Amino acid sequence: MNNIVQEMIEWIESHLLEGFSLEHLGKDMGYSPYYCSFKFHQITGITIKKYRSLRKMYLASMALKDPQKKIIDIAFYHGFSSQESFSRAFKNTFGISPNDYRRSPQPLQTFVKLNLLGERGWFTMDISQKLKIEALQEKINAQYDQKLLNVLNGQMMYEEFAKQQLMGNSDYVPFNEAMCTNPTTSVIFSEEFNKIRATGHQVSLEDYELITVNPLKPLLTNDYQCIVLWFGDDMFCQLNLLTVLAFLEQQGYQGKVYYHMVKEMTYDVEETEIVLGDYMEIYEQVLIQHRLPKATVLPVMYQGVQLYFNYLKEENEITTYIKKHLDMPQNDLIKQLFYLFPHYGLGDRQYSKLIEKSKE
Repeated sequence: MNNIVQEMIEWIESHLLEGFSLEHLGKDMGYSPYYCSFKFHQITGITIKKYRSLRKMYLASMALKDPQKKIIDIAFYHGFSSQESFSRAFKNTFGISPNDYRRSPQPLQTFVKLNLLGERGWFTMDISQKLKIEALQEKINAQYDQKLLNVLNGQMMYEEFAKQQLMGNSDYVPFNEAMCTNPTTSVIFSEEFNKIRATGHQVSLEDYELITVNPLKPLLTNDYQCIVLWFGDDMFCQLNLLTVLAFLEQQGYQGKVYYHMVKEMTYDVEETEIVLGDYMEIYEQVLIQHRLPKATVLPVMYQGVQLYFNYLKEENEITTYIKKHLDMPQNDLIKQLFYLFPHYGLGDRQYSKLIEKSKE
């Protein structure tokens, strides 16, 4: 069945920027339009309409990086009837207008063509990207010497970076949290915060402090001139990133902050300087009040916040997929969820909880 859906994907990609017709797809595939739509959603966990929309918006964002291309031409080329409709769709997706994005390109969550038949490995480091990471690190090390701290998203990234010796002699620590799950409090790493987070993760306060708080002691106690945050582009990473930025504001941090958006599968990396100022308020609005932030945020964080609000719903694309595949062995289902929903960045623990809840 994956072969059939992959053929649909190839057909959709070849007709992405021209007159798409579900009836035409069905005719060329030899199935009814309804069957094509149903099977695509069943296997990929996403509707054809949403897949096409996300792919076109991502390709349009890449086109905006070319200053020679007019925005109105990009809009028409990607199937929009006007520049205004393109701008509305772009802002709804990324939280920023095409004009603003062109003036100041910022990290976006990548949405590449689905490949259901490829290898599904983890941490396959591209040596060219490893060299890029090392070059970025050397540049910052030269400027800040030993007054530099790298914060990595989670123990797995921390151990992989340590194994590859990517941080040189500079300090680095893991942020071992999953802020997209369980309640939180306004004052980050306060006694109340630690207790609530420990309860949510179903661990003792002592274990929470051992796993999450203690590794962050350099961040909590040392005075660094520069902090580099290494986080991915998925929802999981973006809410962790938001929490760290809010904590730095809470502590009155005055040094430089850089966000290195790293692709955990390929280790491609993109650097953005962060200006602190609104993140504590954004943290409270998103993670406590569960509403869109009033301030402008990085497009990739805006995408992460939108996914988070979808994740909070009782019925979302992940739970819908799980309920349709409860007959699968749990380990196989979790592997499929990893593959189909990488933009959420959830771990096996989160998926196991969702599966158990769906069985109730």
